[in-house]
Amino acid sequence: MNLSGKKIIVTGGSLGIGKQTAKELVLRGAEVVITGRSEERLRIAADYCKAKWVVFDIADLEHIPSNSKKCLELLGGQVDVVINNAGVGAFKPIEDVSLSDFQTQFNTNVFGLALFTKEIVPIMKAQNKGNIVNIGSTASLKGFKNGSVYAASKFAVRALSQCWQAELRPYNIRVYQLNPSEVTTAFYNTNSIEPKEVDNKLSSHEIAHSIVSILEMNDKGFVNELSVWATNPF
Repeated sequence: MNLSGKKIIVTGGSLGIGKQTAKELVLRGAEVVITGRSEERLRIAADYCKAKWVVFDIADLEHIPSNSKKCLELLGGQVDVVINNAGVGAFKPIEDVSLSDFQTQFNTNVFGLALFTKEIVPIMKAQNKGNIVNIGSTASLKGFKNGSVYAASKFAVRALSQCWQAELRPYNIRVYQLNPSEVTTAFYNTNSIEPKEVDNKLSSHEIAHSIVSILEMNDKGFVNELSVWATNPF
């Protein structure tokens, strides 16, 4: 797909992977809307990547239809690509896990992702084309110590991706699952300050490159799932 002129929404676009992906897409001529919870961070990100923006907490399930409408209005009612990047994580031993931990992570990583996509799919079906990129994790593939809640949410994202692939291919809608391993972004920082890049760890640049690469494949094919690992992180 030639990304020039394409209309794209990137959730969680105020920091890290989302912000860098939006920049790469804009550089290729796409019209991009980024979303996030903080207006201040969105303004800074939008200045960096030259995207439009909407304050939109994907975990606010009640307002997903109205917030989705705001995004679509900025794109003239059309959308070619949705990148479901917004995500949260907390990691605890099983004996410390609470119902609130499940609700917080699933509201963003699973329920919000799915309900937002639900708002977009009818437009893509009417166009008879579209692209949905779900940002999973290598935690979508294998559980790990203290990862009960986060890994469960990312396993759920992988299930959604596989179901949607089966359901939407007849409408020329390509659904991708991208699984980054550990990335040096603000994801792990409660203060949302982005750390400096580390030579042997993945950065948002590698993941943005991967997203752009799979989107640029000719429309007659698609990468159903891609996992991206640091070569030697130790």
